[in-house]
Amino acid sequence: MSKRCAIYPGTFDPFTLGHLDIVERACRIFDEVIITIATNARKKPLFSVEERIDLIHDAVRRFPSVRAESFGGLLVDFARQKSAVAIIRGLRAISDFEFEFQMALMNRRLQKDITTVFLMPNEKYTYLNSTIVKEVAEFGGDISNFVTPEVARRLRDKFK
Repeated sequence: MSKRCAIYPGTFDPFTLGHLDIVERACRIFDEVIITIATNARKKPLFSVEERIDLIHDAVRRFPSVRAESFGGLLVDFARQKSAVAIIRGLRAISDFEFEFQMALMNRRLQKDITTVFLMPNEKYTYLNSTIVKEVAEFGGDISNFVTPEVARRLRDKFK
């Protein structure tokens, strides 16, 4: 029986406990999860792709079936290359749904054999996003409840 692989795409700048919660949920459903860092020329990330991959690897150490990679181009092409059966998307609030729904329909149109699976994080992470975490860190706020200790350390280093 072949392994059921899912792709969890995002910018992950930085990887938060909300992202980790989605990974944990995805691991209960799929045999393998590939966290994929999308390179987007319109976004100016704080961390390089390599730094983000390192931070993700640190955060997911306890999940042997999870790895992190980066990709450029169409997500469905990357998913097909990895023989993925699904794309994982986290939904925090109803405001996320419209955009995510449109993307899911477009991805289905481009590759009908790959299903988008929406996962909701634990309620304590529904307000959390990377932009908010960076802003709190930039102004010296306590981010220890939002990210792993390594991400917190690296954010403090960035904003010294």
